[in-house]
Amino acid sequence: MSDPARYAVAADHVFDGTSLHRDCAVVVDSGDVAQLVPRGDVPDGIPVHDVPAGAWLAPGFIDVQVNGGGDLLFNDDPTPETIDAIAAAHRRFGTTGLLPTLISDTRAKMRAARDAVDTAMRSNPSVLGIHFEGPFLSADRAGAHDPRMLHRPDERDMELLMPSGKGVTLVTLAPEIVPAGFIATLARAGTKASLGHSMASYAQTRAALAEGLTGFTHLFNAMRPLASREPGPVAAALECATCWFGMIVDGIHVDPTMLRLALRGKARPMLVTDAMPPVGGRRDTFMLGGHAVTAGHAACTRADGTLAGTTLDMASAVRNSVRLLHMPLTDALRAAAAEPAAFLGLAHRLGRLAPGCRADMVALDPSDIRVLETWIAGNAGPESARTNAGRNAGGRA
Repeated sequence: MSDPARYAVAADHVFDGTSLHRDCAVVVDSGDVAQLVPRGDVPDGIPVHDVPAGAWLAPGFIDVQVNGGGDLLFNDDPTPETIDAIAAAHRRFGTTGLLPTLISDTRAKMRAARDAVDTAMRSNPSVLGIHFEGPFLSADRAGAHDPRMLHRPDERDMELLMPSGKGVTLVTLAPEIVPAGFIATLARAGTKASLGHSMASYAQTRAALAEGLTGFTHLFNAMRPLASREPGPVAAALECATCWFGMIVDGIHVDPTMLRLALRGKARPMLVTDAMPPVGGRRDTFMLGGHAVTAGHAACTRADGTLAGTTLDMASAVRNSVRLLHMPLTDALRAAAAEPAAFLGLAHRLGRLAPGCRADMVALDPSDIRVLETWIAGNAGPESARTNAGRNAGGRA
């Protein structure tokens, strides 16, 4: 489909991020949502694209933790070309916004990654900023991160973590590793801080929240577990109504029972993939931190059994949320779009189909949650003609 500046997309059901509308059309003007109207009330003279019968139209998915895709790992080659290829691989599965994620690495690699993201954002609207997952992490909860890269931050790191003005900067850190006031400094500057790969106590986590921590990276994974006499980060997260937690819903990283328990807390859930190169690609093995990693049905593992990311895509994360966590489809779609947009401070533009928001949309089959078409800033993608090409391992559901 060739998109004129002003057109409409009509569907039997349109989920706007909050409410579900029947027989509705989204009017797009110059890449933004102009209005939602009944299908029969589209203004005369505007081309109408009808998605397949029975399909839902919903806000495009936003993934704040994308390590790779399309056979490429961001750490291996942090360039604008790598970012574009990773974004294209994830777009096939409905992802219209993402944070390229750099796993703990050198300061030189961090600087190169930031420069690449700043450049990519000039031409690729799906790139929303950068996620530094580390290197200020607990060696006791390093997971697949290279322990040689982990360290406590100093003044040389602060410059790398300051917002560049071209997008969101998110840092996953262990509060017990960083000095007092570090998170507060980041928060004042506008950098998002998320707890992850941490052995923080409940008290240390509460102190981090008081300083401005607002996120929890892949809750339960690589953090002090919930215990009767030391509640740790998990309890602190689920008590907090003003923070968000990432969920890897692949049936492997976290038992679905634990995620169902987390959904009963006050914190706001958002779906993440923690995706590695096999998503949208053909490679089953890759290197990470000097270790060979093999892609399985949904997760990636080293030879010693250590989990090292996933082969999960966002459409599969939504599907698994419905099938494994028993979430209503509307709630799963909200966790894939509206909640991450709010976490990133971008709810005024992304995560909803409302006037003034960017026209990031996904058409999907609600029964098997298969992506049919994707639009980013009003532009239709190649999946309109070739739906879900490439690898889609995506969980056990």
